[in-house]
Amino acid sequence: MIDTDFTRGWTAGPKRGLWDTLAGEAAPLHPVDLPHDFMPQLGRSADAVAGAHSGYFHGGTVEYHKSLFVPDTYRDKKLIIEFGGVYRDAMVFVNNVLAAQRPNGYSRFFVDLDAYVTHGAENSIRVEARGHQDSRWYTGMGMHRDVKLHVLEVVHLAPTAVRVSTSDIDDERAIVSVATTVSNAGRHTVTALVRTDLQNPDGEIVASDLCPVTVLPGSTATTRQRLYVERPRLWSPDFPALYRASSRLSVNGLPDQSTETTFGIRSLQLDARRGLRINGRTTKLRGACIHHDNGILGARALPEAEERRVRILKNAGFNAIRSAHNPMSEAMLDACDRLGMLVMDEAFDVWTEAKSSFDYSLAFPEWWERDIEAMVEKDYNHPSVIFYSIGNEIPDTGTAIGSHLGRLLAEKVRSLDSSRFVTNAVNGLASILRELPSLTRDSATAASQPAPGLNDAMGGMADTMSRIDPLITARIEESLSAVDAAGLNYGESRYLTDLEQHPNRVFVGTETYSNSIAANWSLVSENDYVIGDFTWTGWDYLGEAGIGRVSYTEDCARAGWLPVAGPYPYLAAWCGDIDITGHRRPASYYREIVYGLRDEPYLAVRRPAGKGLIPGSTPWSWTDSVASWTWDLEQSTPVDVEIYSAAPEVELLLNDRSLGRRPTGPAHDYRTTYEVPYEPGTLTAVAFDGDREVARWSLRSAVSEDIRLQLTVEGNQHDVQPGSLLFIQVATTDVDGTTIGNADREVTLTVTGPASLVAFGSAAPATEEGYDSDRHSTFEGRALAIIRVMGSEPIEVAATSPELAAAAVTITSAGSLLQQGENTDDI
Repeated sequence: MIDTDFTRGWTAGPKRGLWDTLAGEAAPLHPVDLPHDFMPQLGRSADAVAGAHSGYFHGGTVEYHKSLFVPDTYRDKKLIIEFGGVYRDAMVFVNNVLAAQRPNGYSRFFVDLDAYVTHGAENSIRVEARGHQDSRWYTGMGMHRDVKLHVLEVVHLAPTAVRVSTSDIDDERAIVSVATTVSNAGRHTVTALVRTDLQNPDGEIVASDLCPVTVLPGSTATTRQRLYVERPRLWSPDFPALYRASSRLSVNGLPDQSTETTFGIRSLQLDARRGLRINGRTTKLRGACIHHDNGILGARALPEAEERRVRILKNAGFNAIRSAHNPMSEAMLDACDRLGMLVMDEAFDVWTEAKSSFDYSLAFPEWWERDIEAMVEKDYNHPSVIFYSIGNEIPDTGTAIGSHLGRLLAEKVRSLDSSRFVTNAVNGLASILRELPSLTRDSATAASQPAPGLNDAMGGMADTMSRIDPLITARIEESLSAVDAAGLNYGESRYLTDLEQHPNRVFVGTETYSNSIAANWSLVSENDYVIGDFTWTGWDYLGEAGIGRVSYTEDCARAGWLPVAGPYPYLAAWCGDIDITGHRRPASYYREIVYGLRDEPYLAVRRPAGKGLIPGSTPWSWTDSVASWTWDLEQSTPVDVEIYSAAPEVELLLNDRSLGRRPTGPAHDYRTTYEVPYEPGTLTAVAFDGDREVARWSLRSAVSEDIRLQLTVEGNQHDVQPGSLLFIQVATTDVDGTTIGNADREVTLTVTGPASLVAFGSAAPATEEGYDSDRHSTFEGRALAIIRVMGSEPIEVAATSPELAAAAVTITSAGSLLQQGENTDDI
């Protein structure tokens, strides 16, 4: 068995029709490495057809090309290409012959090349992909996940041959069940040997088994081995212990083949009395919904970027993520396994009712079973996965036939994997969306006005929910009864009202407003049958542009709720606890306090908007605040300062002068607000429990006359390897390192040595700047550069900006870092 990284040596360009190429030159192809996102190359504009949904990016069609030499010695081998995900409507051609199709842009799929290749010659691989009015968010376009080439023997272990389960566990031992499928593509019956060795997290072999298996021609056979592991180290979010199953296939006359499968030993239980239990311990899900894009990288699922997101989310207090609204990449699942992040993997955003003109609903009737199979097959060996979600805000859930369809999906999942739980992220409004016009407007206007989009409807439905709630309850009842836990999007009011009729029902908040976390977490903490809350969103994302913005106006009539879609040049949603570069926003620290994970208070300052301006927001907006006490304001200008704290009381100090004490803590939603006359210096929040000081936290004004650039390389870079990514924070600071966020400016990066600039950008939610240039402006004093290391020689990354001294960082061949500038220090 030979597994080859198939991500290098590709070219890509816009696809042109066959007759168009005869009439003129073909579109130029440019070298690319995978994973790759072609959509940014199509540009953005206010007239983009998908509008705010796509972040004003244009759609189109792309084709990727690669040449593959197949040696003559491979005549008795099997060749399979594994595609981690191609967005969307992928068409795979081998030597200009269609070899495979996959409409879903997030499903892993395999292409058998044997019927199409010529041995002893170069073979052409062409992959086409499309993206156009087919989603409600930024999807990217192209081969955005890993691609591998598998070269297998005639009798072989397929890439998905090994499935490990660990349902039989007690304090003294665990029974690890390993199912291994052997495939025989030859013409003769063979008897093979399958040997399985289990290694503990220290690499020691703790169990082994040998099993003969006879496989007929053109068929498969599955061995099932039960291995006994003494004193197992259990996988959990706090202790993500990973084992490894080494599987070896021996067949007379053929080379031995081996594969390794990482897994965790852990048990899952779910009921309304003790909630969700992992290894017998009740666990509440501190959840984050996330989209699949990686911010300034676009849709590329680069392993280091996926792991970085998981690490930052966990450090911010989350212990679970929901992959809204598509199956998660293998790279992110691997990271969740290693770092101890629980996963709710979601299959679909649509079933049969379309939400966009050309979305997956066109393919769902024919493809849903295969896409469910692909998701479960991908997830099966990942201990981090504890829930499958069969859909998100599916309108079908409000009809009898749609509820029946949901039951079919849930049973399909259970038939493939009975060890995890199934939910469905049900939004009551989505379930009656077609009827909303007649329910919320008089009949005279209902016929002449279009039905509202779901997000717009949710933005203005607070006053009518009590009237339509009985209808929603009746419509979604069967859909909720088909799953193991009732997933509710913005439906936390049902936790208590449904309890009397459904005392055995388990609830999970699959999607909730970030500004409701204090009330929601109280419901989760106080009720065993409510197992967790997933905020929208944990990490900001591209598309649904401006859904969480705050905008100011002098017009009282236009203040209050904003239209959900932000105008061009809005690019990001701006509703994440963490922005698209990985920087934690104030909402993130507030959530950490509500979770009980942070003792220190936190200070956030609302941006001074100007006299007479009135803020407008959406249900997904946080306050327009940042953690800064550096402003271009006249002395004594009133500024609103927010303090978040779990302590019963806080005191605010301005340059050591007390501005008084205020109550905070759970009884006051963990927050209070002061109007403070602006004065540069130090602003300090002190948390008190009675007369006892609990903790304090400060903001210091930067010396804005002394702006300089600062480069900081993230993480431990003492083992930098060729091919790896470096994440470098670029900031404007004063001499003490305090970020200056009110003096943003354009920065130019220069990379010297064996490395390339992969992306450079800021978290600005509204910008016309791209992420593929060596120039970008800071936002709130920050930007992020992502560098790919290509060799072992020293690399220098330098940053320049007009009127500022240059800054640089050097990565040596030994992996050490050297900060350069006026003051040169080791990092």
